[in-house]
Amino acid sequence: MNIIDTFIQHKNPNNAAPMKAYMKNKFEFLGIKTPLRRELEKPFFKKLDKNSPIDREFVKSLWKEEYREFQYLGVDYLIKEKKKLQQDDIHFIKELIINKSWWDTIDLIASHLVGEICQKYPELIDEYILKWSQDKNIWLRRTAILFQLKYKENTNTEVLEKVILNNNKDNEFFIEKAIGWVLREYSKSNKEWVSNFIVSNNLSKLSIKEGSKYLK
Repeated sequence: MNIIDTFIQHKNPNNAAPMKAYMKNKFEFLGIKTPLRRELEKPFFKKLDKNSPIDREFVKSLWKEEYREFQYLGVDYLIKEKKKLQQDDIHFIKELIINKSWWDTIDLIASHLVGEICQKYPELIDEYILKWSQDKNIWLRRTAILFQLKYKENTNTEVLEKVILNNNKDNEFFIEKAIGWVLREYSKSNKEWVSNFIVSNNLSKLSIKEGSKYLK
């Protein structure tokens, strides 16, 4: 039995309705909650060949599936295999960002996949990420803001400042929230920088509220 069939066998209509509602009815759900999904994925991930390249076609096929859990599976798979990401995968990742976009997949793609590939190939930041931060697509912009979310003391503050200020006049909730989130996370490593940045720039009330949480 393949992983697709396994997921379908474990569908739960009682869970599916509230899961769909939580995601603003944007996607259909099988009703598989995260803990069970992780358990179902384990046998599949155990069989992965550490010497095989990333199966991009598998992920693309998951992105075509109707049920949202299959996109979650695709993200989980890529996170497992993220050390294998190559420089050209930035184009592949972009396609995942701009298709079937919502915060549930975007935030993991940004912090795990884009974060990983940009640490490995920092030249991608100038070539792509800074451009994404000014794109019309809000999910590319959110990704550009959040890709350093797990960098901690290795955060490039010059880049962080640029991607935030490129979006500071945007009243979009998901952008304001992302700015606050990345500042809050970085404040755990550098309170002084975040505090000075918030004071020096006219950020939205939401971004300030979120970003200042650990500064008090």
